[in-house]
Amino acid sequence: MLVAVPVLTLTSLPLFAQPMPKDYADVLAALDKKGDYKANVLKVNIPRNDLKVTVDGVATPTPFGYGGWVAMTKGQGGMDVLMGDLVLLEKEVNPVMSALLDNGLEVTALHNHFFFENPRVFYMHVHGHGSAQELARELKPALALIGSAPAGAPPAASTPRVDTAAISKVIGYDGESTGDVYKITIGRDDLSIKEMGALINARMGLNTWAAFTGTDQNAAIAGDIAMLSTEVQPVLKALRKNGIDVVAIHNHMIGSNPNIYFLHYWGKGQASTLAAGFKAAVDQLGSKQTSTGSTRAAK
Repeated sequence: MLVAVPVLTLTSLPLFAQPMPKDYADVLAALDKKGDYKANVLKVNIPRNDLKVTVDGVATPTPFGYGGWVAMTKGQGGMDVLMGDLVLLEKEVNPVMSALLDNGLEVTALHNHFFFENPRVFYMHVHGHGSAQELARELKPALALIGSAPAGAPPAASTPRVDTAAISKVIGYDGESTGDVYKITIGRDDLSIKEMGALINARMGLNTWAAFTGTDQNAAIAGDIAMLSTEVQPVLKALRKNGIDVVAIHNHMIGSNPNIYFLHYWGKGQASTLAAGFKAAVDQLGSKQTSTGSTRAAK
């Protein structure tokens, strides 16, 4: 059961790597994946580097929205809480789902993030409780069914062609560059949702984000907005008034209190216009968001 508790203080500090606990290092070794440990969360990277996806005719690199992941954090009694988002081709969905369910994990959502993508891509959210070792063992058969990319293979060396400083100034938060993609991630730290005593933070998936690729004059944006029920309609109106397409509204978690809804969107156009559209949507959310992995942009 996910339960919200009152928030007393909030910070907007950047996240720094922490020493990797041995049981989490063992998870990475068992899964043959790369990851990092920040904000008391192990994040395991499961990128779909084997895919070459176009969206509405636009070639989109892996960091734009095809970087699957699972995360673990400690709950009460030393038990771990696992959450994750696996990126799957249509033919992989049901074999992966069966492997997860048969090995003791839960599937909490299955949905799209895009329209008009080729090949079709689906996103499956996974959840579980147990020791880190148990969760890795339960997860491994499903991961073995996903794609053929080397574990943690990095994107081709490049840098974003969009003006990242200008985008950050419009949105009000700094982001991080990975290959040709600039991504801003904003935690919903105005909410404090816990499961088994473990804080479900931005690193565990409670976040809003925007990824940009392309050029200043011909850019693409995609991302995810985490919303309370009262925020859904204002966010929808803000996106549509700014010409950004809504492609999905759904849950990622089951049993959270309050319920959190996630909205995926996509748009093409000038980078500054897309950034302003995303900012208009973010302005409809709670007033105490913080950026994860970065800081508020200089005004």
